[in-house]
Amino acid sequence: MSLSLSAKGLAVKPSSTLAITAKAKELRGKGLDVVGFGAGEPDFDTPVNIRDAAVEALNKGITRYTPAAGMPELRAAISRKFARVNGLTYAPEQIIVSNGGKHALTNIFQAIINPGDEVIIPSPYWLSYPEIVKLAGGVPVFVPCSAEDSFKITAERLAEACTEKTKAFILNSPNNPTGMVYSEDELRAIAKVVVEKDIYVISDEIYESLIYDDAKVISIASLGEDIYNHTITCCGMAKAYAMTGWRIGYTGAPLAVAKVMGSIQSHQTSNPNSIAQYASVEALDGPQESVEAMREEFDERRKYMVGRIQSMPYVKAITPKGAFYVFVNIGEVLGKSHKGTVVSDVATLAHILIEEYLTAVIPCADFGRADHIRLSYAISMEQIAKGLDRIQSFLEALE
Repeated sequence: MSLSLSAKGLAVKPSSTLAITAKAKELRGKGLDVVGFGAGEPDFDTPVNIRDAAVEALNKGITRYTPAAGMPELRAAISRKFARVNGLTYAPEQIIVSNGGKHALTNIFQAIINPGDEVIIPSPYWLSYPEIVKLAGGVPVFVPCSAEDSFKITAERLAEACTEKTKAFILNSPNNPTGMVYSEDELRAIAKVVVEKDIYVISDEIYESLIYDDAKVISIASLGEDIYNHTITCCGMAKAYAMTGWRIGYTGAPLAVAKVMGSIQSHQTSNPNSIAQYASVEALDGPQESVEAMREEFDERRKYMVGRIQSMPYVKAITPKGAFYVFVNIGEVLGKSHKGTVVSDVATLAHILIEEYLTAVIPCADFGRADHIRLSYAISMEQIAKGLDRIQSFLEALE
């Protein structure tokens, strides 16, 4: 007898972002001066008031199981945050606290997807979306978006992509990897299509605190009762509060959806970490000055990085309005030679940069764009400057 493995599991692609980050750490472990532009997490420490709350939780003995969907105090704090920040009314029982944003999305798709259901994903996209959809038995449907549209799907393109099998549409604003933010007019047009087609919109708002210039983050569910009833809003503690390792995500959803998500989580993981939950109450209800301080620092780095990239040969980028990434078009690099090696694809470019220039970038073929890389500015200004110097040296060495 031949032992086999899950076809569904074997079809899952490993995360290229985690692979690049691991490679950078490996080289650093050998004592090499690597600049890593792959980071999907703030480089700041978790604010001290949140850390103090975690210590308090330990000292109080808050180390036991909580309700599977999250402790009541945190669900209430999230409900208040939704009202204060997003203009949304989600009762605590409509809120599920999960083990991070990825887990929240996993809960969502397992709750709404039946085998063969289609999920529309605008491209470029965060590379985990299609894998999470496939693991739930769904079928990702990619809709390419152009630089002329700032890599945002239009209502018309969304309507064209819908079929009788469409169950949901993923909206990510601010966007990873592009940093683009949808305007209110764009969201209203999209909301009209979602309601008319009677599908769910999964609104991933994890970067909501990181916006720049004249951009405004608007929760699509806040635009009326009809779209509210078609929306599952997904967020988390990681990006706003530099709490990536604490693994707390959360969702607001129609009550029927939330109940199914809670049931699923109760069997798969039970509750998220009790100490991290307790600290998250302090994060949401406590002082918010640290959130703005981090946003201002990211903004300075963003302006510097975009300015440098726009001055380099062969590459170009649209100025991001949110998150902490710059989406760089390297199409003109492909086909050129570097020290006798043809840069045939974006993976080759990334390999040359990390092996010869000790600079880690994220190739975006797995994000739906094989002619782009993603650079994170969630690293220090000193590291950004050093890494961009190295990228410029690489570009200037091309033939």
